[in-house]
Amino acid sequence: MEIQLHDKQFVPFLSAKEIDAAIAKMADAVAKDMNGEIPVFVGVLNGAFMVVSDFMKHYKHDCELSFVKMASYDGMQTTHEVKQLIGLNQDITGRSVVIIEDIVDTGNTIVELQKMFADKGVKQLKFATLFLKPEAYDKDITIDYIGLEIPNKFIVGFGLDYDGLGRNIPEVYQLK
Repeated sequence: MEIQLHDKQFVPFLSAKEIDAAIAKMADAVAKDMNGEIPVFVGVLNGAFMVVSDFMKHYKHDCELSFVKMASYDGMQTTHEVKQLIGLNQDITGRSVVIIEDIVDTGNTIVELQKMFADKGVKQLKFATLFLKPEAYDKDITIDYIGLEIPNKFIVGFGLDYDGLGRNIPEVYQLK
């Protein structure tokens, strides 16, 4: 079943069940790596709110949660400029921090996040993303936890939007 958001048509790409399985796999991998530590998860708004919510349901160990808000898209195009709209106001010195993203394509946001956390004195900084577009990602920063690798196509749903619409769709659709 196709959907329309603004002037664009989208077709089904990933089911809610496939998304949930990918998030569960990520949560299990993080739990194994934390060895009983209490990590600080940092969700990147707006897109990652649904990923973070479901990730937290699957993560069965003690943890803390915070959010930052970054912006790098205008419609369907990356601006190649990442703005920090809301920053972290928590002391994370000596802590293991896992950044949780909805999608990594160009990697520009990941670069900015790494810079943002560079002087925070964290024990370790790891990156988790539900979706990785390997064709578009050309940065040297390791993405430690990847839910699914996907083609370099524009997607909406499960927190991802097209000009503000589509974030609330429980599945993922790709541009027709």
